[in-house]
Amino acid sequence: MSSTKIGLGLAALGRPDYINIRPKQPIDKSVETFRDTALTVLDQAYQLGIRDFDVAPSYGLGESFLDFWNSSRAHNDVTLSTKFGYTYVANWELGFSGKHEIKEHSLEKLNAQWEVSKTLLPNLKIYQIHSATLDSGVLTNIAVLSRLFELKQKHQLQIGLSSSGTEQVKIIEEAIKIKFEGQALFDSYQVTFNIFEQSTFDILKTLISEGKTIIIKEGLANGRVFQNEKFEAYMEAYHYIAELSNKYKVRNDAIALRFIMDALEPKVVLSGASNPLQLTENLKALDFELTAAEITRLKSFAVSKTHYWEERSGLAWN
Repeated sequence: MSSTKIGLGLAALGRPDYINIRPKQPIDKSVETFRDTALTVLDQAYQLGIRDFDVAPSYGLGESFLDFWNSSRAHNDVTLSTKFGYTYVANWELGFSGKHEIKEHSLEKLNAQWEVSKTLLPNLKIYQIHSATLDSGVLTNIAVLSRLFELKQKHQLQIGLSSSGTEQVKIIEEAIKIKFEGQALFDSYQVTFNIFEQSTFDILKTLISEGKTIIIKEGLANGRVFQNEKFEAYMEAYHYIAELSNKYKVRNDAIALRFIMDALEPKVVLSGASNPLQLTENLKALDFELTAAEITRLKSFAVSKTHYWEERSGLAWN
């Protein structure tokens, strides 16, 4: 049985719009309602055994919600992770037409965001570069990397990065090379991997064998694992996932998360649940195990990384 744990990511809990294929029913998008929902889901997650929680400054008010929950509940057995490098700029404007978040991997941004994020200590265990890319230059910025190493030493943090896009493997390969005082800077890698995007499989298996912390995000492919007539290329996958859903008496989301747990066996796969029902359904992935034949069949539904990320870039914030 896989030892992978399910964690909770706060991307959809901390801001009113998110890149996801959500149900059409209207929801209350007031700050007050989102805060109440976030606290409810965080409490439910803890009660159901989740101990890993991931956030970022660009997740709207997510870091603030997690900070309040962390300090008010005072659990001493949770692992919190956050990031630096993106700033949320939509300011809770519903239907915001511009960029919702802006990337800046500078030393100034690192220091400014660390001043806020450090309030999550001592439960803050993993501090990450948010969506590290080759073109941002962050992996060659000695000032930033040195500061991260300093934080690692001072606060006994794991330093990590999250990755997206077609160059995930190249990003990880470059990150692996970075060392200070003879030791690797990066201990943790938060990577997109799911039924449709499997391009990082080989390098992640290597990192897992070396004892690195692997955290999987976007396990539901931003909602694309749920049958949708807009995605004709996935119809065969949808039919097979439906078969497995009927067999194991769970929804598509549990099948998708279980696939990651059984095929890759990372340390953590994140649930992106935005309400208690979604979290409950996600956690059903812990109740069964896929067969080797089922894993092989699900692996066959991977699409090219170029197709996957071009498609993702066309998804709307909603």
